[in-house]
Amino acid sequence: MAGHSKWANIKHRKARQDAVKGKAWSKCSRAIMVAVKNAGPDPETNLTLRYAIVDAKAVNMAKNTIENAIKKASGKGDEGVRYEEVRYEGYGPSGVAVIIDVLTDNVKRTAPEMRKLFEKGSGNLAKPGSVAFGFASKGVIFIETGNTTEEQLMDAALDAGADDIEQTEGGWEVTCEPTQFLNLRQALETAAIEVMSAEITMLPSTLVDCDAVLGGKILRMIDSFEEHDDVQNVYTNADIPDEAMEE
Repeated sequence: MAGHSKWANIKHRKARQDAVKGKAWSKCSRAIMVAVKNAGPDPETNLTLRYAIVDAKAVNMAKNTIENAIKKASGKGDEGVRYEEVRYEGYGPSGVAVIIDVLTDNVKRTAPEMRKLFEKGSGNLAKPGSVAFGFASKGVIFIETGNTTEEQLMDAALDAGADDIEQTEGGWEVTCEPTQFLNLRQALETAAIEVMSAEITMLPSTLVDCDAVLGGKILRMIDSFEEHDDVQNVYTNADIPDEAMEE
């Protein structure tokens, strides 16, 4: 989720992840297992798996739980469940763009459920590609102000592939191409710069300004999607004010 309320967005998401930690871990396990089945259990050669492990660590998933998910997916036995990656695109209230990434074992079940959630949130499901063109895949890392100096961050990040470093209220936002994300994350760790949040996400080219009322509607829609077991990620171009986050 993007906008001038980046730090409120992060705290809201972290609080939600803590509240539904079991579900967050379940989704991460599913992503890890799909990555292993598609390209093998070695994160050194399976980039998707490396990303999935980073996401799992971001929600404080235990190391042994991650390893167990990899082992389970690497087993010779086949549980008979095949997951498919699907992206749904649509619009929320006031034309806010929304992208939903899912892992599902039954598209015929998931598709109408996504449509229903859009409609329940006063939005509508759109055709593939009608929303995604307004977003770009980027690595985004947030660092709180007290965790680094500008000089230290510049030295570590620019040499590791950062495209842009922006100082905002609360800290630093570092962006990069997805291919540079892991290198950049490792460089910051090597430089002993503590990271608040790091992910591969979809950044919108333009934002829709929301007041507290509209922001609340968008947040409730996002929550309804994230509560769905098949949903892995939700992206939007809503610029949600802090007061909506706090409520």
